[in-house]
Amino acid sequence: MKCSEIGKIHSVQTLGTLDGPGVRFVVFTQGCPLRCACCHNPDTWETDGGQVATGAELAERAVRYREYFGRDGGVTLSGGEPLLQPKFAESFFSEAKARGLSTCLDTSGCILNEDIISLLRVTDRVLLDIKYPSDELYRKHVGCSIEKPLEFLSLLDKMKIPTTLRQVIIPSLNDTEGSMDLLRGLKESHACVDGIELLPFRKLCTVKYEKLGIDFPLANTPEPSCEIMKNLNQRLI
Repeated sequence: MKCSEIGKIHSVQTLGTLDGPGVRFVVFTQGCPLRCACCHNPDTWETDGGQVATGAELAERAVRYREYFGRDGGVTLSGGEPLLQPKFAESFFSEAKARGLSTCLDTSGCILNEDIISLLRVTDRVLLDIKYPSDELYRKHVGCSIEKPLEFLSLLDKMKIPTTLRQVIIPSLNDTEGSMDLLRGLKESHACVDGIELLPFRKLCTVKYEKLGIDFPLANTPEPSCEIMKNLNQRLI
């Protein structure tokens, strides 16, 4: 693996607070093999386009913000789907760790191969999306089997990588006791999981779909109320 691996980048957020612990330098990669019904970033789907950068270049940019990261912050790779570019991701994380920065991978866990295993060896934390409670819902609203992220989670457990499970709550699809029971069960059966984060479905992305000329599959789905989110979080306790 060369430190000059070039990645396709959609955008960078220098002081992110929603993509891992603390304040983080977040790199959003270009390209995703999935077509999630609730996706907020349809402009990251295609592998063409975006900017190009090396892992070293991005790590050098990130280190400028070290004073804001504090004890818990660092760098995060999100997307799109970072697993589509595992060698670049490994390069970026290796360069970041060489500069004393912690690394966090935000992923759907939909791909697994030797390059990704190598990437995980320089990954300090994973944010793993568990999108729906059944294979049927996964295949219909994501485009892959639920077995993919579950296999990925098993590997994270084997490698003892601290993991946060995340789920976007979509009324009528996964705002159910069964979905919460699955998340709680995965936490109880995988020692690597130290937290579960529920994120409310939002439709601010509608303008992106309109600009791209793409139908937003959940345009008529309501956003979850604060009461729904509170009740589901209580279910996880």
